[in-house]
Amino acid sequence: MKSIWMGVVVSGMLFAQLAYALPPEHETRRLMIAVEKAVADEKWGEAGEYLNRLQSLETPKPAEYAFYRGRVMFEAGHLNEAMSALETYVTQVGAEGEHYTEALELITAVEQTRNEQGDVAAAAQSQGDPVATIEPAAGDAIRDLQRLYLADTPQQALERHANSLLSQNAWRNNNGRVIRADESPDVQYRVQAGNGELQVQETRRLGDGRSEVISTRLSVYGINPLLRWDCPDDGRTCWIYDPRDGSRWLKLGGQPDTTQALARTLGDLIRRLQSPT
Repeated sequence: MKSIWMGVVVSGMLFAQLAYALPPEHETRRLMIAVEKAVADEKWGEAGEYLNRLQSLETPKPAEYAFYRGRVMFEAGHLNEAMSALETYVTQVGAEGEHYTEALELITAVEQTRNEQGDVAAAAQSQGDPVATIEPAAGDAIRDLQRLYLADTPQQALERHANSLLSQNAWRNNNGRVIRADESPDVQYRVQAGNGELQVQETRRLGDGRSEVISTRLSVYGINPLLRWDCPDDGRTCWIYDPRDGSRWLKLGGQPDTTQALARTLGDLIRRLQSPT
């Protein structure tokens, strides 16, 4: 039995090596097919894994990527993330999109779920009962994140969730022009946590087709994990502020709900780095 199991493991390793040897554009298509099948079979954890692998590829993503991400986030109960992804899909594809009607129905479902949750909270408050709130780092919610992102630890789940939100709300300089669905963001971030630090990689698209990558490190000790954010001016840009000096730190797209969720997630990640035990 052991030899059979070892054969399965080795075969799986060889398959993974072959799959990752594909050129990025073909790997993107392969993973999209895998996502579509996993969603059709209602295997949400599997779909989440493929979506995360897609996110890590530095290739243009088809518009359907946002639709399937919204679908999986809705099933996981992450309503803000689901709404953001679904709105992105509808905006990109318009009425001609293959999943346009289903996306609109899901947006309505997200809205209804939010309203139902609001009614429950209001009823509890009127009776003087404490309102149960779910925070990303608390109890069942963090376990949901771990299942969604197939993460081994809460810290890993929060890091992947933060990078998902950063990808969804990357900043684009529309400047009155139409943004193509496959167009790279003008400013995008990725975070990596460890050893009492939060490493932030910022990628800026330059006008001549090149990109500039800047990495900075934020020591988490002695800083306030309650991160401040807002979406000032014309609302096309949101900011998360540096907890060290209050200056503008992360420049994001104009999605307030996603920015709020990201600020909370980064704050929870900082708390865990401050108290690793």
